[in-house]
Amino acid sequence: MERSIYRIIDANFNRAREAIRVIEEFCRFAINSDALTERAKQLRHELCVAIDKLDARRLISSRDTLGDVGIAKMVDKQLARANLNDCFTAGCKRLTEALRTLTETTQTLNPTTAEIIEKLRYTAYTLEKDIVLFSDTSEKFKRVGLYVIISSDLPADVLSLTSRCAAGGADCIQLRAKSLEDNELFALAVEFVQICKAAGVLSIINDRVDIAVAAGADGVHLGQNDLPIEQARQLKLAPLITGKSTHSLEQLRAGCRERPTYVSLGPVFATETKPTAEAVGTNYVKQATEMLTNTGIGHVAVGGITKDNVEEVLSAGARAIAVCSAVTKADEPMAVCRVLKEKIAVFNK
Repeated sequence: MERSIYRIIDANFNRAREAIRVIEEFCRFAINSDALTERAKQLRHELCVAIDKLDARRLISSRDTLGDVGIAKMVDKQLARANLNDCFTAGCKRLTEALRTLTETTQTLNPTTAEIIEKLRYTAYTLEKDIVLFSDTSEKFKRVGLYVIISSDLPADVLSLTSRCAAGGADCIQLRAKSLEDNELFALAVEFVQICKAAGVLSIINDRVDIAVAAGADGVHLGQNDLPIEQARQLKLAPLITGKSTHSLEQLRAGCRERPTYVSLGPVFATETKPTAEAVGTNYVKQATEMLTNTGIGHVAVGGITKDNVEEVLSAGARAIAVCSAVTKADEPMAVCRVLKEKIAVFNK
């Protein structure tokens, strides 16, 4: 019977390692996240260390691949995978199943090792959740090139501008209404989100996680003094795009540790929207986009950007730009959106 236990441990240890490798490669190649890749690698390392506390020679000698009656057992569509997400999901399920089996069986040989593996199982559950939330929202934000911020407390103006910007090709629109009462803001947010959804445009609410969640928005944008992203995640009902304002490399480093979907970089130039904010220039855009390489975190340059200076910002490395007054105060917001979208498309080819 003891040999059977070693066979089970050996099989499930291999199964778990293989599953973690799938997860690791998903983080590395699909969502391009150094941090999540490192966490998957660390999980694999800790599992190997735990199993090393057992007798490795007995594990290997108990292996009987040719005599394993389960080798030829297959269920219908067992290996069916439609896409890379399916591979990741299957890997996560395989991993936690294998870890549970390892916990049960190693308990008979080494209770201390069993306890370590049980903790790793919960680590795996948390890692899966973090990867899903990050990859789901990151994938949505990847298509954003033109991001429009509508800063107004006049519902009629907000809804009109939302429709016109969406028609002009905006990929993402943020509602920034600072002075409305909560009931008024919620009612406006509901209509705003409906317009965005109908047009296939991402909807973002500024500052207010509660309003974003209640109105069914795609995401929320948080400033330096707003609710931390981790607390914002506790309020969501579904994966929520989270943006974070940054104005310096120090803030960017801190922001990245919160794992936002994207960060805003600015204000690049002086802006009427935030007249007291000091412009950071295109040099910050260049440094920030380099720092964001291999994090999987998106970005959007913001602040004083117009159709006349957008090429300067794009040349500095920005792949997405956010505009406010350049569009919302224009006589023809739709036309300005189209011009900006075309300029962005040229740089992103």
